[in-house]
Amino acid sequence: MKMLVTGGAGYIGSVLVPHLLQEGHAVTVLDNFMFGQNSLAECCANGSFEVVRGDCRDKLLVKGLMAKADVIIPLAALVGMPLCKIDPIGAETTNRKAVEMICRLASKNQMILFPTTNSGYGIGEKGKFCTEDTPLRPISHYGKTKVAAERAVLSRGNGVTLRLATVFGMSARMRIDLLVNDFVYRAVHDRAALIFEGHFKRNYIHIRDVARIFAFAIKNFEAMRGKPYNVGLEDANLSKLELCAKIRKLLPKFVYVEAPIGEDPDKRDYVVSNARLSKTGFKTRFTLDQGIRELIKGYSILRDKRHGNG
Repeated sequence: MKMLVTGGAGYIGSVLVPHLLQEGHAVTVLDNFMFGQNSLAECCANGSFEVVRGDCRDKLLVKGLMAKADVIIPLAALVGMPLCKIDPIGAETTNRKAVEMICRLASKNQMILFPTTNSGYGIGEKGKFCTEDTPLRPISHYGKTKVAAERAVLSRGNGVTLRLATVFGMSARMRIDLLVNDFVYRAVHDRAALIFEGHFKRNYIHIRDVARIFAFAIKNFEAMRGKPYNVGLEDANLSKLELCAKIRKLLPKFVYVEAPIGEDPDKRDYVVSNARLSKTGFKTRFTLDQGIRELIKGYSILRDKRHGNG
């Protein structure tokens, strides 16, 4: 099929695009390359790959690219609470308005696969798993823009939204600021971490399983259309302290201490059920331990913190 991936040179796109090409799809990437990355360089040898440098908010540009696509995957976003706080207008126009524009421009036959975030659940109820029917209560500007964009995608009927858990693992456009990636980086290079509000829980998912769920959703679109799906590891609803304990099993010299004062500005705290996705037949392949081992090797290559979203 013919794919248009906006923001395809980002952290997820740099793994997803090669995966889609390997699956036999033709992929066009629209990206502004704001981080100066060359993460898709190897794809240029593939005759089914096209790349356009531009802005996902440019209506004429996007409309022309969409005319050739069977499937649209709007990855382009200012991702994460810190980056959205620095540029709230950019977050609003990129994360929400650009996706709403795609929904207006898309024909009834064009499929939209949209990655949102399970941070939309905000602060969950103690002892209760968040399902796709749980009310969305995002607490960050990032979460609010993504929830609004998800609403637009689902309202058109020919879309699938993927509520991604906190993603981890190596990418050619690396993000060290994501929680697992960050903690492993500290364990490798600092051998220590100060943890704020260590009881806060989140769910996690390997970046290669994220690429796989997009490919799976394309193949199973008719059965999945019109619904949101939580995407995470069933055995990885972990607190920050539990995550640190897992890392220390592989890096015994890692020392972590919970701060007696201070707070994490990111107040997300929830556990998530991925049962709806499991019922479709999708199975994750990559465990948290595998991801940690992969990151340990990766951080022998990466030794500075410029690889992040702020």
